[in-house]
Amino acid sequence: MEEEAAPVTELEILGECQYPGEPAVVRPSRPTPRHTLHLSNLDDQRFLRFSIKYLYVFAAPAAVPAGALRAALARVLVDYYPLAGRLRPSDDDEGKLVVDCNAEGALLAEACLPGLTAAEFLRGRARPHKSWRKLLYRVEAQSFVAVPPLVVQVTRLGCGGMILCTAINHCLCDGIGTAQFLHAWARAARAGDGALDDGNDLPAPPFHDRRALRPRCPPRVAFTHPEYNSCGGNGAVANGNGNGNEAPSLLGQPLAPVSLTFTAAHLLRLKRQCAPSLKCTSFEALAAHVWRAWVRALDPPGALRVKLLFSVNVRRRVKPELPRGYYGNGFVLGCAESTAAQLTSPSSSLAARYGVRLVQEAKECVDDDYVRSMVDLLEERRGARPDLAASLVISSWTRLGLEDLDFGAGTAAHMGPLTSEIYCVFLPVIGDPDGTTVLVSVPQAAADRFQQCCLGFLKDTDVDAKLMS
Repeated sequence: MEEEAAPVTELEILGECQYPGEPAVVRPSRPTPRHTLHLSNLDDQRFLRFSIKYLYVFAAPAAVPAGALRAALARVLVDYYPLAGRLRPSDDDEGKLVVDCNAEGALLAEACLPGLTAAEFLRGRARPHKSWRKLLYRVEAQSFVAVPPLVVQVTRLGCGGMILCTAINHCLCDGIGTAQFLHAWARAARAGDGALDDGNDLPAPPFHDRRALRPRCPPRVAFTHPEYNSCGGNGAVANGNGNGNEAPSLLGQPLAPVSLTFTAAHLLRLKRQCAPSLKCTSFEALAAHVWRAWVRALDPPGALRVKLLFSVNVRRRVKPELPRGYYGNGFVLGCAESTAAQLTSPSSSLAARYGVRLVQEAKECVDDDYVRSMVDLLEERRGARPDLAASLVISSWTRLGLEDLDFGAGTAAHMGPLTSEIYCVFLPVIGDPDGTTVLVSVPQAAADRFQQCCLGFLKDTDVDAKLMS
């Protein structure tokens, strides 16, 4: 039997970053098109009006000079010129945002933190701490729209290593798009002033136009879209008899981050819980498992309807497929839904298969018709937000290549989010391509129970028997 995961550590970064000067405004190194980029309804929906904040740690041998990063950023912004523009409200379409592609530039701040080494960070990296926020330059702005779409901070450490933090506006690109941009930046740094050529397997150039996801005229909402519809509004939920009753948000308490790493063997064990009657992917097995553990830890009324929301890449699900290089938001939310009692059945194998099947059905229903209906719903209901009253939201950062970033001297020793938020993030494990780290914030009173529920399957002798067969 495998050992349970050891308790994770947490690093509070003491001291303040020292800035030798004001952040640099990095503009494209060559002239770029000047126009207004109209965003799709998937791009500028309300719940995406924030920045995706990545944190990379490079040990001293893999660190590169800030000047090289700045020069490479200027070159890559020639292709990704909207990231050098500025968001603003549309003049003629109320509730919509557009990007003025005006080459105003990205912000890049240089800092040093001599009291911290890469090794010290790596020892306490498991769970983000609020003190980490100092590693990203804070832009004083009146609103989210006024913040430049791309903000970067390069922090030099006492050991000669560096921490790279980026804030990329989610309205301009999704996880796939941010990975595409970051790797293009890294290629530019590796190439120096030469051609951006790493061989014959160059990715497609960025595709900027968002009209492939424009709404129909008139809009036709053909599905119920439970990911956006509350079962009653204002926290009302449906009980087992279909009657509405008031229930507070499951997350209406102070939150504590929990970080758990599932190895390839752990994921195989989860998948074997469903065998032989149900085949599933690692994501499906882990998503269902974490959802069930989350519900069990929070212990809501059995009749409460709980939801799992997760991103589904639609680039190849729409007709015609989105163009290669499309880096805008090319995902919709899949929604699995159940009563808490059904999801947390005492039989672990039955509950596992039930949860996985719900995840699979939520994925299977996302086709071209569903995506078009979603776009039209967001056209009719400007300002619509997902139903989060009793929902776990999972964003998967695995299989995007985010952990392989190399600016010319070696890959990062750590990649993850700058902060731990209410969303659950599936992270790649550096050195274990088939492993996944689960990072999620849960109510403090439920944190220990959530970890126990997540790891309890390691003691399941029935699953062990299946693994041995």
